Amino acid sequence: MDKMEFSHNSLESVMSDRFGRYSKYIIQERALPDVRDGLKPVQRRILYAMYADGNVPEKPYRKSAKTVGLVIGNYHPHGDTSVYEAMVRLSQYWKMNIPLVDMQGNNGSIDDDPAAAMRYTEARLSSFGHFLLKDIDQNTVNFTPNFDDTSSEPSVLPGIVPQLLVNGATGIAAGYATNIPPHNLREVIEACIYRLNNPMCNIADILEIMKGPDFPTGGIVQGKKGILDAFTTGKGRVVIRAKAEIVQAKNIQQIIITEIPYEVIKSNLVKKLDDIRLNKQIDGVIDVRDESDRNGLRIVIDIKKESDANLIL
Repeated sequence: MDKMEFSHNSLESVMSDRFGRYSKYIIQERALPDVRDGLKPVQRRILYAMYADGNVPEKPYRKSAKTVGLVIGNYHPHGDTSVYEAMVRLSQYWKMNIPLVDMQGNNGSIDDDPAAAMRYTEARLSSFGHFLLKDIDQNTVNFTPNFDDTSSEPSVLPGIVPQLLVNGATGIAAGYATNIPPHNLREVIEACIYRLNNPMCNIADILEIMKGPDFPTGGIVQGKKGILDAFTTGKGRVVIRAKAEIVQAKNIQQIIITEIPYEVIKSNLVKKLDDIRLNKQIDGVIDVRDESDRNGLRIVIDIKKESDANLIL
């Protein structure tokens, strides 16, 4: 019988080594996007699985459950719920400047309503999502073996559009985090072309073309300092306020909100506004109601005629 051998290591060194390995995996393989295509691994695998299966814009929609099965069976051996949630987010126009997945059915709402179960919804690549995979079969990117060596997957997508800036990214890893806001597609491309033609240009030149973030839910950015800080140092705080106008009705005034800050849950915002009315924190507010429909967002605040609507706003 062979003698067992034991290695003597301090708890500190073992914990450091194991946590280092875990951190590297979380950073590279799960939580943070790749700057080249702006996608996290699960997002890239969803798009590639749909492409490889022929689930493209010119073809009919397919059950979301089928796509989720392909992803976890071939490329991403994790829970189906996390894969479906990532897939749903890629289809939400209030989260993405340009959705990468075209989903049919209930894919949630800006009120944070959950999407329908994957067995009920159908999806396919959006035109923009399909564009990010253009020429992937022309040896444009490297492929790596999948988790069980039965297939291969792209290490990055060949999309020529700087998707990281267009749709932004959010991720929290071990010791690292990112929160990049979305930007306007036209401005991003024009800024990239300008940079290629003028490699010695500075941040001020870029800011003349790409003014700052462009959020899918609209809103008004307060001040430019946070944008300049983000562009020059990588860290910046951008404050956004809702877009509103004051309208004179028959016997009352109304504050009409048509755009709200990015990532704000509309139903929570309406509730907080109504709580202000109920608790009489601000005098003059008669009613708060959500009149949003398929034509767009609309929150109405009724104000007493004799009150100063500008002051309340």
